Amino acid sequence: MFDLDHFIEDCRQARAEDDDHKAVREAVARACSAPEEMVAALGVPERGGIQKLYHAPDLTIINVIWGPRMTLRPHNHEMWAVIGIYGGREDNVFWRRLDGDAEGRIEAAGAKALSTGDAVPLGKDIIHSVTNPISKLTGAIHVYGGDFYGVSRSEWDPGSLHEVPYDMEETLRLFEDSNLLLDRVSQ
Repeated sequence: MFDLDHFIEDCRQARAEDDDHKAVREAVARACSAPEEMVAALGVPERGGIQKLYHAPDLTIINVIWGPRMTLRPHNHEMWAVIGIYGGREDNVFWRRLDGDAEGRIEAAGAKALSTGDAVPLGKDIIHSVTNPISKLTGAIHVYGGDFYGVSRSEWDPGSLHEVPYDMEETLRLFEDSNLLLDRVSQ
């Protein structure tokens, strides 16, 4: 049975044993192998949002609920991450910086669709955008190898692909917009 406190401790121990994401990825993969247990422990997702589960200088664990058809613009984390899906789907587009571009523009470099039960690592330098391509909520556990809330990072304007400072308030507005859409659909 998935137990949140036990999962947090597994991730903390894995982080202490290995500065890389490999051991944490194994803990996330074990948890996501029983998605129904994760839903039982975390609750059935009802609204899009970000729920902080654990936060320390060397490790952050959040529960991300992606709204239907929600898209998050390209961004980086400035630390490694492990993403585990316990319900729904998350499509990632990976981006790379254009060499010598003074404005910090990026170009698409690959993509990966994640489904229920998947757990994948993202390296420290990864830039990605995220879309929930389905018409229902998607639940994902995101584990970061550092202080997700305390590090300066970037995002890229979706039209021009120019680099700008990350705006957490804008990200939270995207989740609220997805909830407004969800409310309209359910009425």
